[in-house]
Amino acid sequence: MKVSLFITCLADVFYSNVGQHTIELLEKLGCEVDFPEKQTCCGQPAYNSGYHKETKEVAKHMIRTFENSDYVVGPSGSCVAMLKEYSHLFEKDQAWKERAKKLANKSYELTQFIVDVLKVENVNASLPACATYHKSCHMTRLLGVKDAPVKLLDQVEGLDVKPLPNSHDCCGFGGTFSVKMVPISEQMVDEKVKHIEETGAEVLIGADCGCLMNIGGRINRKGKSIKVMHIAEVLNSEVK
Repeated sequence: MKVSLFITCLADVFYSNVGQHTIELLEKLGCEVDFPEKQTCCGQPAYNSGYHKETKEVAKHMIRTFENSDYVVGPSGSCVAMLKEYSHLFEKDQAWKERAKKLANKSYELTQFIVDVLKVENVNASLPACATYHKSCHMTRLLGVKDAPVKLLDQVEGLDVKPLPNSHDCCGFGGTFSVKMVPISEQMVDEKVKHIEETGAEVLIGADCGCLMNIGGRINRKGKSIKVMHIAEVLNSEVK
């Protein structure tokens, strides 16, 4: 099965290890992975800030970039959800709307692809640790991916996943929200860190680099010893 990696900006710039783990994991599961080098930001920051005209140009570029891909898989529910928003940008342009729909129909978040397309729930990973899982807003509410990460984490050998209190609450990142609404964002992430500590977990797992950057940054500033891991890193942990 041929898969094109949609790396996302944050993974590309700040979390290259997430891209590496994503590729290694997909290859272990029998996929042939390629990396279209012309890909750019998905346009979400501009889109959420109201710059829809500018976002259209980004969307067209991304549609062209992945047009020949069989499947497009990314380690971020938020960014993959944005790919599925493209068709709404082209309501008055039927030709581009159809091209956008084709991209949307073959685009998946990593865990969604593994469970729903590859039909795999046990990737033979091992991580002896007490952890908790943060559900990102865009991944669960916009993309609708809720069960896939949990199913995969349940099968990781040695991993004890504690339920996170108020897991449905936003971590306060929200892209430009964390920049424009600093005091509110700060209070939201402080509450998230408080709930993570309540679980007694030594590891925080998430599926969106934006959330992990925000929560991880706050954990670091508070001097907490909780390790932050992307789910791709967890699922690519080998059985010893």
